[in-house]
Amino acid sequence: MTQSTLDKRPHLIPTIIAAIMLLLALAPWPYGYYQVLRLVVCGVAVYVAFMAYTCQKMWTVWLFGFIAVLFNPLLPIYLSRHIWQPIDVLCGILFMVIAVILKEPIRSEGKKQELRGKQDERKSDNRKYG
Repeated sequence: MTQSTLDKRPHLIPTIIAAIMLLLALAPWPYGYYQVLRLVVCGVAVYVAFMAYTCQKMWTVWLFGFIAVLFNPLLPIYLSRHIWQPIDVLCGILFMVIAVILKEPIRSEGKKQELRGKQDERKSDNRKYG
């Protein structure tokens, strides 16, 4: 059974949206755009960090965790426009790169059966001692 691109990379669309929004942030927009940008980038960064954690790519977890903190809308970090512009470009590039290189871990059928076997063992152990 073959998997589609979105099955292999469920983070593809959100990361591309975040990257485009970050690159569009270089243009002069009303303040509301930057508030929405913070919300979107923070949310997508948390999602990417979670996906990276499931793939056990810890450098990505830390990097996108930092991006989530930097763009968090609840306790915003206020910087001047000329400081935000290179940050927006760098983060936009990072989102595009991670859209390509991060893949959901593919579990083979043998691995699935092994996991099921371990779960069955735990259930039987719980019945013995529970």
